[in-house]
Amino acid sequence: MKAVTWHGKRDVRVENMPDPSIKEPNDAVIKVTSTGICGSDLHLYEVLGPFMAEGDILGHEPMGIVEEVGPSISNIKPGDRVVIPFNISCGHCHMCGMELYAQCETTQVREQGTGAALFGYTKLYGQVPGGQAEYLRVPEAQFGPIRVPTGPPDERFLYLSDVLPTAWQAVEYAEIPDGGSVTVFGLGPIGQMSARIARHLGRRVIGVDGVMARLEMARRHGIEVIDASEVHNVPEEIRFRTSGRGTDSVIDAVGMEAHGSPAAKLAQTLAGMLPSAVAAPLMSNAGVDRLAALNQAIDSVRRGGVISVIGVYGGMTDPLPMLRMFDKGITLRMGQTHVRRWISRLMPLVTDEADPLGVMDLTTHRMPLEQAPRAYEMFQKKSDGAIKILLQP
Repeated sequence: MKAVTWHGKRDVRVENMPDPSIKEPNDAVIKVTSTGICGSDLHLYEVLGPFMAEGDILGHEPMGIVEEVGPSISNIKPGDRVVIPFNISCGHCHMCGMELYAQCETTQVREQGTGAALFGYTKLYGQVPGGQAEYLRVPEAQFGPIRVPTGPPDERFLYLSDVLPTAWQAVEYAEIPDGGSVTVFGLGPIGQMSARIARHLGRRVIGVDGVMARLEMARRHGIEVIDASEVHNVPEEIRFRTSGRGTDSVIDAVGMEAHGSPAAKLAQTLAGMLPSAVAAPLMSNAGVDRLAALNQAIDSVRRGGVISVIGVYGGMTDPLPMLRMFDKGITLRMGQTHVRRWISRLMPLVTDEADPLGVMDLTTHRMPLEQAPRAYEMFQKKSDGAIKILLQP
């Protein structure tokens, strides 16, 4: 099969790889019909190389048709159309019983001290071959795959793999009060959907970004925006728009690659120049994140408000302004998304012909799998208005 493989910083290739097969009784194999490039994939492309191995298959946003199932699988069968959550969870352990699927005790990567294994995402999360490929082996298939109707285009359902549940969790964690307000920092795919979900639930939403295409997309969906490339002091502007208080909640949908953090950018660059054996422990034990967005979130939220961090951070000792946070009485919530926890709330919205969340207006580029190297470069550089790119094997 053809698959997108990692070979170094900003070096991804499409190569012939062995077809996956059933290895465990509760495995399934799917033929991938669509697969997304996620902002988290850019961390592998740019920052987290020390945790990768040459030839690793990337991708964690796939959907497709079931080809084969193991003898223990009865919930899906060959021919079913399914979306695959990006985290691999069993559905029956203690953590899964609490709906904390991203902390599944069956698939936790204990040698790395991390939570549930993820598709296509570094040694830190199990080094499981990913979904940017023609075929995908799905472990724990007795629970993970989400059956979806035949007929509508893939884009109607694909975002159930990551984008939609991640955005829904971001809004849930933000605890926006009825009639309240939220600022969303970063209007990439997760930020776009977080903003739309919050607005769908009746909240006032202010979106912040500096990329014109992202601002225009948010405006199309009724989101109030701030152009960070034009506004000198974004938190001050947010307070100006909210009677001097700041918004009730803030969602940080940016993460480790925020602009405006020169010292951490230098740390990331230096780490990327080191051999993996040296860089990996450095990144695991030091502060290498660019915290501009998180610091602005802390400055923008009202006193007693809530910050929901959904953008991925990678450093272990990143400095936070604890005095400021304590003085303001801020609640900080974060964590990997518990995908299956939110599907029952999202499925009625993605199957609604009216498309209330605008899932059909998120993809900006559809490209064949063979063009993945160009797609990654476009997404990383935000060129040609790229906001969300889908690959089609």
